[in-house]
Amino acid sequence: MSERIDPRLMREGRRARGALYGSIALGLVSAWVIIGQAVLLAKLVNSISFRHITLTPLLHWIVALGGLFLLRAGFTLGAELLASRASLAIKTGLRATMLEKLLARGPAWEAASAEVATTMLDGVETLEPYFSRYLPQMYLCVAVPLAILALVFPLDWISGLVLLVAGPLIPLFMVLVGYRAEAITQRQWEKLLQLGTHFLDVLQGLTTLKLFGRARDEISIIARISDDYRLTTMEGLRIAFLTSAVLEFFASLAIALVAVLFGARLIHGHFAFYPAFLVLLLAPEFFVPLRGLSVHYHARMSAIASAKQIFELLDAPALPRGTVALSTAENFDIICENLSYSYAGRAVVEDFTARFPAGRITVIVGASGAGKTTLSRLLLGFLAPTCGRILVNGQNLADVVPESWWRALAWVPQTPRLFHGSIEDNLALGLDAPDFARLRGAAARAHAYNFIESQPGKFSADVGEGGSKLSGGEIQRVALARAYARNAKLLILDEPTAHLDSRTASDILDAIFTLPEGSTVIIIAHRLAIAERADQILVMEGGRLIQSGTHESLMAVPGSYRSLVVAQKELANV
Repeated sequence: MSERIDPRLMREGRRARGALYGSIALGLVSAWVIIGQAVLLAKLVNSISFRHITLTPLLHWIVALGGLFLLRAGFTLGAELLASRASLAIKTGLRATMLEKLLARGPAWEAASAEVATTMLDGVETLEPYFSRYLPQMYLCVAVPLAILALVFPLDWISGLVLLVAGPLIPLFMVLVGYRAEAITQRQWEKLLQLGTHFLDVLQGLTTLKLFGRARDEISIIARISDDYRLTTMEGLRIAFLTSAVLEFFASLAIALVAVLFGARLIHGHFAFYPAFLVLLLAPEFFVPLRGLSVHYHARMSAIASAKQIFELLDAPALPRGTVALSTAENFDIICENLSYSYAGRAVVEDFTARFPAGRITVIVGASGAGKTTLSRLLLGFLAPTCGRILVNGQNLADVVPESWWRALAWVPQTPRLFHGSIEDNLALGLDAPDFARLRGAAARAHAYNFIESQPGKFSADVGEGGSKLSGGEIQRVALARAYARNAKLLILDEPTAHLDSRTASDILDAIFTLPEGSTVIIIAHRLAIAERADQILVMEGGRLIQSGTHESLMAVPGSYRSLVVAQKELANV
């Protein structure tokens, strides 16, 4: 798997190819400066120690050596800065692409939010060492040893042969260890995803856990998952440290062997001091890029583990997008023809054929799991039908640009979402040019005006994160007001009276049934009192449409609708 991920990670590096190649180039120049330093230093030591030359004639060499030290520091700093800039550009681009993919998939995508968040934050962050450290080092570990060998072989072929044999042992050992390290790193990443997902679930259900006295139990579960993650991390680090120790041993052994061979020949006068000293200075530098690659090899393993999840998200199929704008119309007449949708091989909506007449109120009812919410998502364009089609005034919805369709409608889900900010900000969400009078009117129609006026700051009152400063009923009314403020000709409501007391629910229903003429309204209802006043009722069961008509006509015959009404009334009387 890593063989396929590495080339793709390389392709992601094209987002900052200039900075990345610049970092590699500066690293190569810095390495060649090191070779120049070694040559000057060997000449200086040889001239002073064996040729007995004073410092004055060698002053220009000393200055040049100092200049090379400064030049090397500058190149190293520049390489670090360019590598950091490249990795930052790559991370930013990846996160933007992932966010675009999430938006393209729509809100109905079945993906764990904690996994997605962990992948976008921690997962992308693990790629930084790969691009800023490992990738430049991979080029250096090829170019620098070859340059040193090209200099060493003419000076002493025996030392060159020792380095040539010892050098490949380090990458070979890294590959052998890599298979074990990759499995551990993959397990470490899975533990991190599990920890993030569970922790988010606990935070979202903290109130429920408190009420049922299970908060302490969850603390122990999180502690156990955290400890599993710690143990997996330490196992990976142990292998990384042991690998570094073994590689250091091979490198030190090779350098010692070169030194011993030179020592024996120098003692017997079979070799000159200058080439021997120069080779000894270059021998440690020969292994520096290889050791650096082994140090950063763990970064590659971490990047591969997280990249699998990143590329799974990026490769998820996007919803098909239409290419034409929605035709302008005063109202919407919607027809579903043989509509079907399957999830994980199971039909959720099957062969659904119905018409939602323009300017009429249609209520969809049925037991839980009947496919009502899936049908609403198909109508909203959040899901693409497996087969069949949806016609809007005769225009196939599959051919319409989604944004064009969404601008034409208003939607209130069963669990509305308010965003951090003021009530006015939430009411004006999605409006190009909201005016306060329009927002006030929408709030009044949704029976939200009085409670908004009672808030400190009124329409400027802060709702908190997710509407935490409001009750469930208040959130529902703000969401209804937000939908009304759009003045849309199509309104899709998923249980609009949820979280409301019976009196407020009755007022809300009055507001819905007095919408301006020409408004097409589709309501998913669990409280069947809504259906009694509808122009049309559609009854779903097992993803199919089994009954349709008005309240009176459906109550006149035995069937699912009458059974639902009777059961709900009996439940209300208990």
